Amino acid sequence: QVQLVESGGGLVQAGGSLRLSCAASGRTFTYYTMGWFRQAPGKEREFVAAISWSGGSTYYVDSVKGRFTISRDSAKNTVYLQMNSLKPEDTAVYYCAASSYGLPRRSYEYSYWGQGTQVTVSS
Repeated sequence: QVQLVESGGGLVQAGGSLRLSCAASGRTFTYYTMGWFRQAPGKEREFVAAISWSGGSTYYVDSVKGRFTISRDSAKNTVYLQMNSLKPEDTAVYYCAASSYGLPRRSYEYSYWGQGTQVTVSS
């Protein structure tokens, strides 16, 4: 089992920044690909970004490329999502997740999920 706890969400104006954190505990964090997803009201959960177990590979959905950066600190068992130039359409509950696969983009490929953290971007 892997337990994931997100933090760092909040209310920010358009153009602002937030850094989300996801602290992992339980089974060895190091060998899991970590991903971030988001879900806006009335919409399906959407893939945002993923980082390989080594940190050497990352993947982003087109809508956040150049604005968001995913990173991980294995010594701290933590994965981060730095979000810059935020837009109102980034408003959602953000979830981190762990997967045993490569760089998956589908939610069913992730075995462990956090409880989510709310990000609200005002215009």
